[in-house]
Order: sequence, then C-alpha cells, then structure tokens
Amino acid sequence: MKEPGDYSGKAALAIVESLLLAMNDYNLLPESEIMGILSDAASTHENAVGTDSDSEMHVQVAALINRIIAGGNSVRRP
Repeated sequence: MKEPGDYSGKAALAIVESLLLAMNDYNLLPESEIMGILSDAASTHENAVGTDSDSEMHVQVAALINRIIAGGNSVRRP
C-alpha cells in the first residue's frame, strides 16, 4: 500500500500544473517565466544535499521536473 504522502504529492503536482496552464492561458505569466519556474525548481533539487535517501529523492524529483519541461506539460504549445 502506498503512503498517504504519495497521493499528496501527486495531487499537488496536478494542481500546480493546472495553475501554470491557467496562468499561461490567461496571459498572467508568459511561457518563458513558467519554464523559468520549473527550471529553478529542478535546479534546487539537483543541487540539494543530504543523506543518501534524501539525495535519491532529490535526483528523482529533479528528473521528474525535467521531464515536465521537456514534455511541455505545463504550457499549451501550438
């Protein structure tokens, strides 16, 4: 059985992605700013330090954010 935090993280990711899409759709933030936010988040995890288990978590989080950036999931591209 998964930990409740697994579900919380997935819910948070879905909410944030929806907010980023809405901000772009309503011209509140341009695509470049949204990509900058995601890049900053990935960099934070790429440069984080901690225990081995913390380090693995940060590596995986950074990889997920970088996949979101590469896939364009948080902005609607023509």
